[in-house]
Amino acid sequence: MKKDELVIVLVSGGMDSLATAAIANEEFSNLAFLHLNYGQKTEKKELECFQKISDFYHVKKEFRKIIDISFLAQIGGSSLTDKNIEVKTYKGDGEDIPDSYVPFRNTHIISMAVSWAEVIGAKKIFIGAVYEDSSGYPDCRPIYYKALNELIKQGTKNGDIEVVTPVIFMKKEEIVKTNLKLKAPMEFTWSCYKSSDKACGTCDSCALRLRGFQKAGIDDPIDYVVRPKYF
Repeated sequence: MKKDELVIVLVSGGMDSLATAAIANEEFSNLAFLHLNYGQKTEKKELECFQKISDFYHVKKEFRKIIDISFLAQIGGSSLTDKNIEVKTYKGDGEDIPDSYVPFRNTHIISMAVSWAEVIGAKKIFIGAVYEDSSGYPDCRPIYYKALNELIKQGTKNGDIEVVTPVIFMKKEEIVKTNLKLKAPMEFTWSCYKSSDKACGTCDSCALRLRGFQKAGIDDPIDYVVRPKYF
């Protein structure tokens, strides 16, 4: 039986956040979805995916929160938000942090979620951060979430709100399989950093997504300009 507790899920519209929402839905009957517009180049498409996923999980309108934090585009420094930085073509896995990293983005996003959690009485915030198969973002590391949870404990009224990262140690193919197992609507997701009509198939995010599907032996249901073999 599902728990009646209200929980917040951060839903970007991507594969990882969909799996996170599906996992939360397995355990909890009351879901609140939070989406952030931060000036990303595919903002409109991601918002569309958020609404479709929210409809799929029957999230009530009053528990769908969309917050504008487009000041991240003003700050710049990322190919996701800065018009002067081109979205790069995937060149293979590397050790360097890619320029698609949005400086300190997850902290801003989670701060919004914590504020909302205090208002609506949610004790858990689910986020689809992925460490092992991510692009090397520093705010996707387990040590970051450990420190962040300590900060939330010290900086909130009751100190009882926790950020939960159920897919953090999953590979992309495991995330694909999890979505399939939980019957999550992968056709409603978007991962491309560059395009909003057809996924480019060549940016870092498209490459990681396609590789995940290819390793899982499953066809990706969304449209691509090209579908290179990454595995």
